Amino acid sequence: MSGPLKGLKVIEMLGLGPAPLAGQLLADLGAEVIIIDRKSDNADSTDIHRRNKKSVALNLKTSLGKIAAKNLINASDVLIEGFRPGVMEKLQLGPDEFKISNPRLIYSRMTGWGQSGPLSGMAGHDINYLSITGALHAIGPKEGPPVPPLNLAADYGGGSMFLIFGILSALYERINSGLGQVIDVAMVDGVASMMSVFHSAYARGDFSEKRASNMLDGGAPFYRCYETSDGKYLSVGPIEPKFFREFIKLANLPKDLYEKQYSKEVWQNQHKLLEKEFRKRTISEWSEVFKNSDSCVIPIIPISEVSLNEHNIERKSYINIDNVLQPAPSPRFSRTPAGVPKPPIGAGESNEEILSAFGFSEKEIQIISSEAND
Repeated sequence: MSGPLKGLKVIEMLGLGPAPLAGQLLADLGAEVIIIDRKSDNADSTDIHRRNKKSVALNLKTSLGKIAAKNLINASDVLIEGFRPGVMEKLQLGPDEFKISNPRLIYSRMTGWGQSGPLSGMAGHDINYLSITGALHAIGPKEGPPVPPLNLAADYGGGSMFLIFGILSALYERINSGLGQVIDVAMVDGVASMMSVFHSAYARGDFSEKRASNMLDGGAPFYRCYETSDGKYLSVGPIEPKFFREFIKLANLPKDLYEKQYSKEVWQNQHKLLEKEFRKRTISEWSEVFKNSDSCVIPIIPISEVSLNEHNIERKSYINIDNVLQPAPSPRFSRTPAGVPKPPIGAGESNEEILSAFGFSEKEIQIISSEAND
């Protein structure tokens, strides 16, 4: 492994989505990430979150499986778990189990609702976590229901990114204290933090709770998507006056649009004007019009075309591993760049390598591996 996190040892309890992405990003940057899987299974080359990781399959209900898990956690810097509150404690793997044996352990717990509160024990998904933060209410058309922004905002924004932020903050603090700590990462908290700018706007009276009525929610004619004559779409976002001026000039639009850029009373008419204009040309023709400009107009492309985009090609933003197109490691470092990711590993594939290093005999490893498949 190479990268700025080389030497960091992370245990990831098998989970879904946000926790595995956090583990993947840490592994991409050099951390040794070991997944504790529930049972052995073949590698899945399409499971990008498992790249660069190792895996042990353990039955945590057996004594040997539990001993192996505790050994792994005691030898690690970070634990990532995304179960409902209390699950790890029932497995006798809660944070109190490691206060003496591994006081430097950073025990990171990620849930949707958090470790406390009236909703903490309930099931939920990204769309639910967005619901109590004001975020989902603000996304969608003026007439119609809110629209979930995939599961990017709560799961991966409020979840994965805040989990990594918490881990790295705790690692920094540990330099001085020598101690680990428990991190309570709630997706609802992360989304709430990301909504700060809209709380500022609301406090100033600049944010309407009516969807598609604000500058960044599709209400402004200069910050929304427009259909072209060939049924494709452009993203238009010249918020700043100087960029809006260039946009108007290149699109050959009436100059008086510039004078009333922020006048909400004319936005609806401007919507109609721009919709009509953009339908006059193809996406390729409009791309040429705005090419190499500060107009903030970019074609919208589907996932199947991201690797064909000139900018993405130049930056090598995507890589192909075992015929699976996927994002390259990010961000990029000048002295300690990340290496080329290794393909996803099968569940339990590292049992012999890892468990033998902890002194388990060949017979014990066979038993552990067998128990994991019961």
